[in-house]
Amino acid sequence: MRTLTISDETPTGETLGSCTLDFLTERITVRELIHRRVYEEVHEHNLNAPSFPHMMVTPTAAEQTLNHHRATIRRRLNPERLANNAVRAFEKNGFFVLVDNQQICDLDAKIDINVDTSVSFIRLVPLVGG
Repeated sequence: MRTLTISDETPTGETLGSCTLDFLTERITVRELIHRRVYEEVHEHNLNAPSFPHMMVTPTAAEQTLNHHRATIRRRLNPERLANNAVRAFEKNGFFVLVDNQQICDLDAKIDINVDTSVSFIRLVPLVGG
């Protein structure tokens, strides 16, 4: 099994966060990386959804406010739909992927997962008014 550490960065190089993903193979494509990352994030989101539907009595809005009780029920996200959206965003330059500080532009480009392989996702923010 190979572990890959992924960083989220701004275009100026500021690190916003990081995560690790495990892969069974030594080589993956950028498309596989994007899909796997989205699937892991959606899985984590869906696992941590509040369990209010299982409560016998749901607090009223007034009780929730008085007791600082949040009863928001997040809907389960569809990983396939979101992974496809992420691939489309990559194709439209919504974000860049850097592997060992080299920009990868092809979804089918291969990434060799080594101990020192670094992967960064650089999310681009559209200019206001542009």
